[in-house]
Amino acid sequence: MHDELFDAGPAENRCAVILAGGDGLRLRSFVQKLRGDWLPKQYVKFLGDRSLLEATLQRARTLISSKRQFVVVTESHFDYAEVPQQLSNYPEVHVAAQPMNRDTGLGLLLALAHIYHVRPDSTVVVFPSDHFIQEEDLFLNHVDAAFGLVERDSERIVLLGIAPTQAETDYGYILPSDRWHNAFPFGAREVKHFIEKPDPILARKLVLRGGFWNTMVMVFNLKMLIEHLRAINPFAYRGFEQICDSMDSAGFAVRVKQIFAKSEPLNLAKGVLEHLAAQRPRFLFVLPVRGVHWSDWGSEERIMSTAGHALNGRLGRKSSSHPFSARLERRAAGTA
Repeated sequence: MHDELFDAGPAENRCAVILAGGDGLRLRSFVQKLRGDWLPKQYVKFLGDRSLLEATLQRARTLISSKRQFVVVTESHFDYAEVPQQLSNYPEVHVAAQPMNRDTGLGLLLALAHIYHVRPDSTVVVFPSDHFIQEEDLFLNHVDAAFGLVERDSERIVLLGIAPTQAETDYGYILPSDRWHNAFPFGAREVKHFIEKPDPILARKLVLRGGFWNTMVMVFNLKMLIEHLRAINPFAYRGFEQICDSMDSAGFAVRVKQIFAKSEPLNLAKGVLEHLAAQRPRFLFVLPVRGVHWSDWGSEERIMSTAGHALNGRLGRKSSSHPFSARLERRAAGTA
C-alpha cells in the first residue's frame, strides 16, 4: 500500500473494494473444461478479452479513481500467471493479498483496515468480482445514488437489489420493510430480512412479497460500519482492530497470517448483514435496481444462459473472437 497514491479529487472520500479472494470451487469443473486448469473464475475471460475481475475494475473506475480502489485476492492465486499479469494492467490499484481464503467478510475487513489506515472518513462501495452486468452505465447510476444516500446520512448502509425475473434459489434475497417513507430518495426501502439461498417454495414467496436479489454491492461510511461491527460481531471487530494495530509494523504480513489462521470463516451476508438486519434494522436500506441485466456467475448454468442471450442478440453484445467465447457459444448452441 502506498499512501501517496491517493488522489484528492472532488470525490476524494469515495473508495472501492473489489472482492476477488474466492477460489471458484463451484465452477472448477467448468473452468477445467474451458482451460484445462483451475484458475478461479474471476480471472477467466469467459466472453471477451477481459476477465470478470478486469471488467469489475474498469466498471469501478467509472466512479472511483484506481488510486482509491482496493482489490482483495488470495496469495495462492498468484500461482497462476494470469493473476499478476492482469493486476499489472492496473498499477494504481491497491492489492490486499489475504494469506488464505476465510470467506468474503474477513477479506473485506483486510481491505477496510488498509483504507482506515490512510482515509478513515471514507465512504466505501463493495463490488464482488464475479458479476455480469450488461447495462453498466445505468447500474453505476444506481451506485452513485447509493453514495448520495450514505453521504446524506452516514449511518445508512445501502445495498443494491435487483428485481427478480424468476424464483432463483442460488441467490440471496433482501426483503424490504412494508413501511414506505417519502423521505428516502431513489425508491430506497428499509430492510426487513436477509434470506440466503432459499428453497424453491420460499423463493417464490419472496418474489411475490416484493423481495430483491441481493447483489452484495453495498455502500457505507467506513467508520459507521466498523461501529456496527463492534456491536454485532465483537470477534470480527477484534480481528479488524488487530490488523489495524499491526499496519505499520515490520511483521505485518506474519501478523495477518496469524489472525486469518485462528479466525473462523466470516461470510459477509450471513455473518454480518443478517445480524445487522436482526439487531440494527433501521440502518439498512435496499436501493431497487431496474432495467439492468445482472447475473452472479456462480454456476455453469448461469454463464451458459447469459451466453445464450448473447448469441440471440438479446443483450446487444458484439461477438468476440476469443477462443473461450467461441467455445461458450458452441456449448450454448448445443454443438459442443
